[in-house]
Amino acid sequence: MQKLTYVVVVMLLPNLVAAQCAMCRAVLESEDNVAAAEGINNGIVYLMAIPYILVGVLFYVVYKKMNR
Repeated sequence: MQKLTYVVVVMLLPNLVAAQCAMCRAVLESEDNVAAAEGINNGIVYLMAIPYILVGVLFYVVYKKMNR
C-alpha cells in the first residue's frame, strides 16, 4: 500500500516541478534581475559539484584501501 501511495504522489508531482522550472526560467530571462540570475547559477553549480566531490572522495578512499 505504501508503494502505491508513493507512485501516485510521484505521478502528481511533475506538474508542480514544471511550474517551478518555468518560474526560474522567467527570472533568468528577464534583464532586470541580474543578481537573482547569478544566485540561481551559483546554486546550480553548488548542487552539481557536491555529488562529484563525494564520488571523488569515495574513489580516493577505495584506492587507498586497495593499495595497502
